[in-house]
Amino acid sequence: MEEDERAVEFKGLFEDPAFICEDSLFSDYSTPIARFQDDITWLRPQEICPSPTLFPDNTNDGHAKQGLLGDCWFLCACTILLKYQHLMNKVVPPAQPQWGERGYRGSFLFRLWQHGCWTEVTVDDRLPCLRGKLCFSRCQSPTAFWVALLEKAYAKLQGSYERLWAGQVSEALVDLTGGLAERWSLGDCGTEEDQGRGSSDSDWVRKRRLDLDLLHAVREGCSVSCSVHSAPGGASELGQFHALSVMEWVDVRKVERGGVRLIRIRNPWGRRCWEGAWRESGEGWNSLDPACTLNLLGRAQEAEFWVDETEFLLQFDDVTVGYPINEEGHLQSIYSGKLLTHSHQTSDRWVKGHSAGGCRNNSSFGSNPQFWLRVFERGEVLVSLLQHRRYSRNTGHHYIQSPEEGSSTTQHQHYQAIALHMWKVEKKCLNLSRTLNSPPCASTHCHAYEREVVLHTHLDPGCHLLIPSTFLQGGEGSFLLRVFSSSPTSLSAVKTPGPSLPLVTEGEWETNYLRGAWVTGSSAGGSRNFLSHWQNPRFPVTMGDNIAGSTGVNVRVTLHQNCPDTDLQAIGFHLYKTPEGQEQAESTVPREEEPVASCIPHCYTQAVSLACCLPPGAYVIVPSTYQPDSPGQFTLTVARKIHRRVVKSQERLGRAVQEVSHISVMRS
Repeated sequence: MEEDERAVEFKGLFEDPAFICEDSLFSDYSTPIARFQDDITWLRPQEICPSPTLFPDNTNDGHAKQGLLGDCWFLCACTILLKYQHLMNKVVPPAQPQWGERGYRGSFLFRLWQHGCWTEVTVDDRLPCLRGKLCFSRCQSPTAFWVALLEKAYAKLQGSYERLWAGQVSEALVDLTGGLAERWSLGDCGTEEDQGRGSSDSDWVRKRRLDLDLLHAVREGCSVSCSVHSAPGGASELGQFHALSVMEWVDVRKVERGGVRLIRIRNPWGRRCWEGAWRESGEGWNSLDPACTLNLLGRAQEAEFWVDETEFLLQFDDVTVGYPINEEGHLQSIYSGKLLTHSHQTSDRWVKGHSAGGCRNNSSFGSNPQFWLRVFERGEVLVSLLQHRRYSRNTGHHYIQSPEEGSSTTQHQHYQAIALHMWKVEKKCLNLSRTLNSPPCASTHCHAYEREVVLHTHLDPGCHLLIPSTFLQGGEGSFLLRVFSSSPTSLSAVKTPGPSLPLVTEGEWETNYLRGAWVTGSSAGGSRNFLSHWQNPRFPVTMGDNIAGSTGVNVRVTLHQNCPDTDLQAIGFHLYKTPEGQEQAESTVPREEEPVASCIPHCYTQAVSLACCLPPGAYVIVPSTYQPDSPGQFTLTVARKIHRRVVKSQERLGRAVQEVSHISVMRS
């Protein structure tokens, strides 16, 4: 199709300004797809095939098939959506206008779970192609496009397609379901003594031997995938670091005697790559009844193959198990099969010098954030600690790596080693020092470089103290704490004194009053949980040099919403450091940048305030409501302590006054 004809035909169709095609592919051009950057074109589905649709009539044709992008981990997680319609409907809202239908505008809406809530992501349907065909992930059916469009939405959430190159199945499962997932090792678990050394060795990952019998009660609802860290003997073609989906496992009787457990596996590459005893013409089938053999081989669709449990444990390195989720949104325990009908969550952060106390080896461990978990009836409890990802400025992607590669500089670039510890306490008479010197009643046993760690236990009624920590003292980051239980529970933060800051209250202060507004659809972007966060008003502020010998500039920031008490929004704000070398009027902050100070969690109150000491430099203050599209007006007050030497000359006094920060509004 000629360019002019194409422009006329697609005039008026949505083109996403927040995820421009040409800019959406790469973060740093460090992956193998970089060599295709000049060859990739962008086509809409109706340009790729004559009758496109989101989903094919045959469910098997809707399975994902991997392209040039190394996102097998994400595609394995997508398998659970095809299996359960209520999970698919959560991620892909039904009844969206498709190609050729009235109301089609060239865009599709998806929902992805991030940082504790479901985030809506809208993308246009222009997809990356090579020579007129999709070059990244697609469906087995060439006319179905749900996989390619969902992949684009997930890439938008992460910042680029390149950031999908390599990852963990567990992370994608949580992002697609809002549930939990655990990774179990198939390797040598070592001795109990070895596993116990996790309290002092952050690189040790506790290994749990896979027991498929444990999953019997949830085998129909859970998601299971497996991965290899090096080329297995059964399929040298797989290479290193590849994830595959476990479709089912069955126990069958042999003709002569005994039995065997067979596992059906799907390769997201879309083809069979296995040369083991249970390949299509393998000798293993000779030991079974011919009718059983015919039945099992008939179940294996394109790209699927069978292995026995012995071969599975020998050839694969780990498995990831996703918790079942029923239509009411309740998790089902993979340990007991019980429904976990009660859930709570709260967020917090580790702040250097205040609440980043490190592991139990440090005397500052007690300064970590602390939480009360109250159990009202004995029951099964799962506690999840999920840290927010940190992207390096120099490398935009993260890697799936084996535990043996702990020395690799890329393994831990996005995550800190984290752990959870729990103590049974009497809330009214807590002696924190004595409590922390006693063994915890439950813990994750070691600090792990994972996005999420999960503590599983059974608890009697009473109060329990929860402490999430990083291994290294001073390690900063944000996290989400979640609790799922079979019996009623409550979760709340332990109230602790605010940080000790070198803030001087006496003396002269320069105060600036700035007015702003959150406007629906343009500048009401919501909290950092939402992609639209950077639509919020932004206020640059420059902190001038302090007097000699001072450690920084004392600042007091207050956000006041201008409304009656009956209309209060949950409000908060973040302070970001502006990259050096930028003019104040042009100051921008990389979207992956962590704030240097925050006034959170968002509170339903007239005003929130933060006092801190900042090094001289340029900053940006971003005030927000918690939910996007929550309109309102506000006043931002920024007070800065002025340091002046006693001077006799009016001229010198004038020069000192000129050093006071200049504050202006950045229009967004």
